[in-house]
Amino acid sequence: MAATNLSHLSSSSTLRQNPSDSFISFFPKTLTKPSFPLKPALFPAASSFRQTHKTLSIISCKNPNSDLSYENKPNPFDISVYYDDDEKPREECGVVGIYGDPEASRLCYLALHALQHRGQEGAGIVAVNDNLLQTITGVGLVSEVFNESKLDQLPGDLAIGHVRYSTAGSSMLKNVQPFVAGYRFGSVGVAHNGNLVNYRVLRAKLEDNGSIFNTSSDTEVVLHLIATSRHRPFLLRIVDACEQLEGAYSMVFVTEDKLVAVRDPFGFRPLVMGRRSNGAIVFASETCALDLIEATYEREVNPGEVLVVDKNGLQSLCLMAHPQPKQCIFEHIYFSLPNSVVYGMSVYESRRKFGEILATESPVDCDVVIAVPDSGVVAAIGYAAKAGVAFQQGLIRSHYVGRTFIEPSQKIRDFGVKLKLSPVRAVLEGKKVVVVDDSIVRGTTSSKIVRMIKEAGAKEVHMRIASPPIIASCYYGVDTPSSEELISNRMDVEEIRQFIGSDSLAFLPIGSLKKLLGDDSPNYCYACFSGNYPVDPRVIKQVKQVKQLK
Repeated sequence: MAATNLSHLSSSSTLRQNPSDSFISFFPKTLTKPSFPLKPALFPAASSFRQTHKTLSIISCKNPNSDLSYENKPNPFDISVYYDDDEKPREECGVVGIYGDPEASRLCYLALHALQHRGQEGAGIVAVNDNLLQTITGVGLVSEVFNESKLDQLPGDLAIGHVRYSTAGSSMLKNVQPFVAGYRFGSVGVAHNGNLVNYRVLRAKLEDNGSIFNTSSDTEVVLHLIATSRHRPFLLRIVDACEQLEGAYSMVFVTEDKLVAVRDPFGFRPLVMGRRSNGAIVFASETCALDLIEATYEREVNPGEVLVVDKNGLQSLCLMAHPQPKQCIFEHIYFSLPNSVVYGMSVYESRRKFGEILATESPVDCDVVIAVPDSGVVAAIGYAAKAGVAFQQGLIRSHYVGRTFIEPSQKIRDFGVKLKLSPVRAVLEGKKVVVVDDSIVRGTTSSKIVRMIKEAGAKEVHMRIASPPIIASCYYGVDTPSSEELISNRMDVEEIRQFIGSDSLAFLPIGSLKKLLGDDSPNYCYACFSGNYPVDPRVIKQVKQVKQLK
């Protein structure tokens, strides 16, 4: 079984299709509004889709530093950060793809800015032009990776982009996406948002059959499965590969003439589709990316759906029979921006209602309501409005805090948190304060925030958390601590209250959360709140077994 030729070129790279076995067709460099017919869709929602233009694509990227290789060496920029940000789970990445716009790479660049909150480790764009897949990736924020001259190197009307935070695979150069590979029938790029729970099983099987892996990322497995598939058409190769995957994947594949978007049968990670006024099709992790590049939101990519965009239009296929959807509830609690629509619901409205529920079910006598910015703000607004108490900015967040390598010679208590959050004494002094945050993970940051607010003169501090207690790790593309590190897995609410030092503490009841979601409640994944996993996280169990054997 031949190994995939994975081309992962540091700053920029190109892959040319071999004309002798090409299955692509050329696109004109300047696109006009298309008039090709829409193929019948297997999903009713797709049937109403208007006729399509050319393709934009999505890609996921880890960032290589173009001139430096840290492989097998410690990354000098990966020093522990004294600023304490251990309270928040981290999303794995954000993806965007554009088909049919002559400014595709620049639109990707702008859309990635809108998705920067989903990953800050790296960014990358792949553009297709004249049968070439051209790649630029880099370490850091979108604005640090790309400039005008680099975007000039990415012409074409088809492009995919990605911002990354690592889940599977470490943050080394070799793991940077997008992954671009050459195989017998052409070239393919892939971007993956999610996490495959059977990654180790698939990798071991492929290695037994001769595949050679260049990275430790679970995404590379997908490329090998495509390359070793016995099917000839590219679409069937993707279906063949996806049928072997377990876990969360919202992926976009790009070839010289196609953009293919795929979402796993459970729909764990979000993926939406929109259209620009010139007919260009856009896929993105959140609708906020569509808004920035003036694309109109049309619908979600359905769980278990494959969408193919090429010169013939848009085709929707059912990947496989899919079970009850299990969409990540944390998209509404924390990950997505408030101005996004995720799983068909406004994130802003969801968070505002979470705050209203807390005010109704866990009221307390208070003078002011404040938020832990930024993710707690909307829930705090909802709490304050329902309680009839003023909402004020009691904590000011610094947006200019990055990694710091300097620790004060004289220990400053809670110095890491103080770099990020500053209390407003005029709001807090002598007041009974309700503090609304989106979640508590380990509890250490919450305890420092409570202490800081009391040191600013607050008479009482009452914590209200706009999510149920997190008691279990996520294996579907969210970086969370092990269950043993989660404070709600070790302590009850009263013990947590004592640990963080607040005068009272209340979480959003999971029953109330499900009641709010109504008929859509069964369509969400609550594994982090219950420990009941829709897909068995076998990969974790295997790791533990290996450790025991050693």
